[in-house]
Amino acid sequence: MINNKRHTGGNVEFSLGDLAERLGVELSGDPRRPIHGISGLGSSKPGTISFLAHSRYRHHLRGTRAAAVILTQEERQHCPVDALISATPYLCYARLTALFAPRFPAAEPIHPSAVVDPGASLGAGVRIGANAVVADGVILGEGVEIGAGSVVLQGSRIGASSRLMPNVTVYHDCVIGERALIHSGAVIGSDGFGFAPDGKEWVKIHQLGRVVIGNDVEIGANTCVDRGAIEDTLIGDGAKLDNLIQLAHNVKVGARTVMAGCVGIAGSVDIGEDCALGGGVGVAGHLSLPPGTTVMGMSLVSSSPPEPGVYAGGLPAAKRGEWQRNALRFRQLDGIAKRLNKLEKALEEGRT
Repeated sequence: MINNKRHTGGNVEFSLGDLAERLGVELSGDPRRPIHGISGLGSSKPGTISFLAHSRYRHHLRGTRAAAVILTQEERQHCPVDALISATPYLCYARLTALFAPRFPAAEPIHPSAVVDPGASLGAGVRIGANAVVADGVILGEGVEIGAGSVVLQGSRIGASSRLMPNVTVYHDCVIGERALIHSGAVIGSDGFGFAPDGKEWVKIHQLGRVVIGNDVEIGANTCVDRGAIEDTLIGDGAKLDNLIQLAHNVKVGARTVMAGCVGIAGSVDIGEDCALGGGVGVAGHLSLPPGTTVMGMSLVSSSPPEPGVYAGGLPAAKRGEWQRNALRFRQLDGIAKRLNKLEKALEEGRT
């Protein structure tokens, strides 16, 4: 039988009034009402708090079992239970999750099976999990957590309050800023893909740069960030990378840029601040994306956009027969364009 109980790392409960104060929002209801979790509006549970991010989900309010709901002042009249009033309910919900997120502190600061080189420098409150390796010259800031099985190689630096989840690998001489969160399977600082042909085989170009990651960056599971060939690969403050992303050598990612899963960025691409790349986007090498650019999912960027905007590419899914006909017509476009040019030229000549 499946056990649906979640391990939260300890029972967490707040009063509704406490939550309103912590989130800086208006309370409408009983400040003493206990809240012990978060639930979705359509699957709400007693004693929890939910949120209404868009009016299209308003119909869920009528039958909600939640103790309270986060919503706007305009939606308050439709809510039959207590509420927290926010102009931005989804953002308020995001901040609320930090209060209920499970934490599993290690039973002891450094697990007996961890290997920590005497030449490493550990700040106050550092925790290192089972079978982790911290090499010579590594500097770990105050409150850093290194998950079980993670490896931090020679000379790398990790800023205060950053966390490596289990089985993260950080190659030599990389820099990770403060409050970073790097998920399992991520590899930071592996060699970029560089080879030169000598006519018979490919000669490896050793990658001499680093990876430098700013503050408040999150990197998803199994994402790879290659070190620079000569200069560094850079990720700016506040950037958020999803799972299974590939950043090639010398890529620059601007502050607060976000990327969804399976994005692939070729070498020496410069992505500006506040960009957003949907899932499966590919960006060809040596291009630039202006700050504030959005690229829709599954698009291929093969030239640098001239200005910020929303860009899209690729053929959407359709029934097989329709898709095959469209693909055939696409292959015929060049011939159609040439015939059209001839017709236009003949018409112009006929007028003269």
